[in-house]
Amino acid sequence: MPELNQQNSINKPIDTLTEALESGRFLRMRRLLASLHPAETAHLLESLPPEERRVCWPIINPELRGEVLSYLGEDVQTDLIQDMNTADLVSATEDLAPDDVADILQNLPDHVTQEVLRVMDSQHRRRVEAVLAYDEDTAGGLMNTDVVTVRSDITLEVVLRYLRLLDTLPSNTDSLYVVDHKDHYLGTLALTQVVSRSRSLTVSQVMSHQIEAIHANTDESEVALRFEKHDLISAPVVDKDNHLLGRITIDDVVDVIRDDAEHTMLSMAGLGEDEDTFAPIGKSIHRRSLWLGVNLLTAFLAAWVIGLFETTLEKQVALAILMPIVASMGGVAGSQTLTLVIRSMALGQLNEKNQRWLLRKEIAVGASNGLIWAFAIAVVTSLWFNSIELGLLIGAAIIINLVAAALAGVTIPIALKRFGIDPALSGGVLLTTVTDVVGFMAFLGFATLFIV
Repeated sequence: MPELNQQNSINKPIDTLTEALESGRFLRMRRLLASLHPAETAHLLESLPPEERRVCWPIINPELRGEVLSYLGEDVQTDLIQDMNTADLVSATEDLAPDDVADILQNLPDHVTQEVLRVMDSQHRRRVEAVLAYDEDTAGGLMNTDVVTVRSDITLEVVLRYLRLLDTLPSNTDSLYVVDHKDHYLGTLALTQVVSRSRSLTVSQVMSHQIEAIHANTDESEVALRFEKHDLISAPVVDKDNHLLGRITIDDVVDVIRDDAEHTMLSMAGLGEDEDTFAPIGKSIHRRSLWLGVNLLTAFLAAWVIGLFETTLEKQVALAILMPIVASMGGVAGSQTLTLVIRSMALGQLNEKNQRWLLRKEIAVGASNGLIWAFAIAVVTSLWFNSIELGLLIGAAIIINLVAAALAGVTIPIALKRFGIDPALSGGVLLTTVTDVVGFMAFLGFATLFIV
């Protein structure tokens, strides 16, 4: 019931906006959009076809457009900002954190990005350029340069007076960063320590050295693992000389975790994590046709293997009926292993030392499952077709295919990663090809040798 209520709360604004669009009641649309959180507005825009999106976008409060843009997926974001002029972009992004501005600018053509940067005030431009200097999937690309720093030799009384002078603290500030006179990172000073300890104590007496700084070139997946392992709310980012550059906050890491999950799921279908559900037909055809072409080539390979045994199939029709069982069992077993290995890669659990152990374990699991299900399938096949020989052949083919599936499920993602290819993107297609080819070759090959 709670899930149903949550779904209704999500669908209600979409239904209300759709009704207002159809009736041309723009005042009602404006009121609805003004009542929503920017994240909810972004979700609503992503739930509309492109034409309706473009009608709603100008109605959104200009002061909120930048924040709405920061919540949108890349495809929808690019579609909306391509019609915005430089002045509108600058106005929309001037109140955003530098990392959010950098995410938006990285999706624009270089000449547009340079024009937007040129119009910004110098302080905001320097902060955004500091983030743009790093790849978007690194700690430097995730960081926010808006940090509060203190020196180690001052007292907590001085720190409190300094904090009172600030208009506000950056969002998700749980700690202040302690630096020396050259901005080298030394440690963290938790706000809880500032308010609970004696004001006469110095920062050096209460600061913590437990939180290690993250190098700016660290991959975002490793950053997410660091936050997960140490339950961090924020973490400092430094350059190679240990100069403090900025900080990463938990909200950015949540985005990384979500994007990684979407990437893994959608990549298996040949889609990007920012794929627009309501993208134009032409764009969707272009993106999906390549993946279908790759799949077609692998399907032809499996068909070619079947064609090698055309004479065998003509003489024994039962083989054609049983072939899908062999391929399906291998495909499912291989997918289980492949998913497990890709997950362990994402969590950083798989390394050179434990790869062989995992391979031996998965082969043992594949062989054991092969023996169990080979016996069951052999019995059913023997009774169905009144042929013990046919039952033994399909049982042997099942064992071989499940072992091959386990072997492929481990080695394919490892090999792809070494070649710099995303295992989630092409691992499934290669695995299916292996299990189909091995399964058909074993089953039909045995049939040719022992039955026909």
